[in-house]
Amino acid sequence: MTPDKEQVYSAVAAEGQTVSHEQIAGVVSDLCPAASYENRRVLLIVPDGTRTAPIGLIFKMLFDQISGATRKLDVMIALGTHQPMSDEAICKRLEISMNDRRGLYRDVEFINHEWDNPAALRNVGIIPKDEINFLTDGRFAMDVPVEINRRLFDYDEVIIIGPVFPHEVVGFSGGNKYLFPGVGGPQILNFFHWLGAVVTNPLIIGNKWTPVRKVVDKAGALVELPKKCFCLVVRPDKSLAGLFGGSPESAWDDASELSRSTHIVLKDHSFKTVLSCVPPMYEDLWTGGKGMYKLEPVVADGGELIIYAPHIREVSVTHGKTLLEVGYHCRDYFLGQWEKFKERPWGVLAHSTHVRGIGTYENGKEKCRIKLTIASQIPESVCRQINLGYRDPATINIEDYANREEEGVLLVRKAGEMLHQLKNPPAWAARS
Repeated sequence: MTPDKEQVYSAVAAEGQTVSHEQIAGVVSDLCPAASYENRRVLLIVPDGTRTAPIGLIFKMLFDQISGATRKLDVMIALGTHQPMSDEAICKRLEISMNDRRGLYRDVEFINHEWDNPAALRNVGIIPKDEINFLTDGRFAMDVPVEINRRLFDYDEVIIIGPVFPHEVVGFSGGNKYLFPGVGGPQILNFFHWLGAVVTNPLIIGNKWTPVRKVVDKAGALVELPKKCFCLVVRPDKSLAGLFGGSPESAWDDASELSRSTHIVLKDHSFKTVLSCVPPMYEDLWTGGKGMYKLEPVVADGGELIIYAPHIREVSVTHGKTLLEVGYHCRDYFLGQWEKFKERPWGVLAHSTHVRGIGTYENGKEKCRIKLTIASQIPESVCRQINLGYRDPATINIEDYANREEEGVLLVRKAGEMLHQLKNPPAWAARS
């Protein structure tokens, strides 16, 4: 019997332990009993390689559980606006070999989302301006069309598999966010990213019921397909702290509570210098910007955050042209010149503000709260062009920044997933 919509099946590990394979198998079996999938077409939606989580383990257990009953079982990559993945990269994401791909999983179709191909999208409705006004606490009043990958409607059910982390746009990732922006169209994507930017990163990240989450869940409700979701909470050491299975809304609700206690580091004081080491899973500054989002709250006024990413060579594979023209600026820079920027993609403007951080724009002059320096393969001339500081990564010895917190120097060796906040947030974080 299929569980009720709000039923959540879960397994949570004790401190220092990990959810066992047996516990994972139990959650998979309870949420997706094989008998419920006879002759059904099922689409799994999973993140790309920019999210740390044992996606492959869940995929393989689910495949073992239901593939013998299903008529079709395929995988779509929730790219948002990221680059398509090769078959080899998808196999790595699913933790299978190319031999496995040609053998056991040969009938599984791998589908890359195409956010910028109108022919690949279907309109599922409009969130009317009155409702947008209500959901955004009066910040916006406009009709927002909602489009999603039309391939979803080739299936009888959608199953989302993805981790939950603090997130700069929506508050906490996961749940319906793997539909929007994961496999959604540009109009809803641009709208709610700019909504998050207007609220600002410090007031969004690590909070649950943000205006953006409300818009994302409303958009998810317009996708009239049976939907289930596995939400994973993964510790920094990659061990699985918890697994929650249910509807995208209910599984996310429970998982975000565990994420709050797992992924937020509280500091007693701010830091004048932060070295944010961005791991290779972030291939450009567009994704590597998470090294700023998660650390901005603990940088002191006038302090410096250094994004150390010697592997990064591009600003953005997808949006580089626009960013080279627009640059990186605080929210008020755009709002103060809205007629000039309103026709630019709002999602790109949002990314710009999230990376550049809090600031002001008065009398034609921008003043950002902190200094942001990029230590990557992006040339100094490009960094200056886009309003960012530059440093040659070869001049940085990571260990020079270690064990110096009492001096006001913070080293984060793997930035992008753990949110750092102050125990007593400063005034600017409350008035942004």
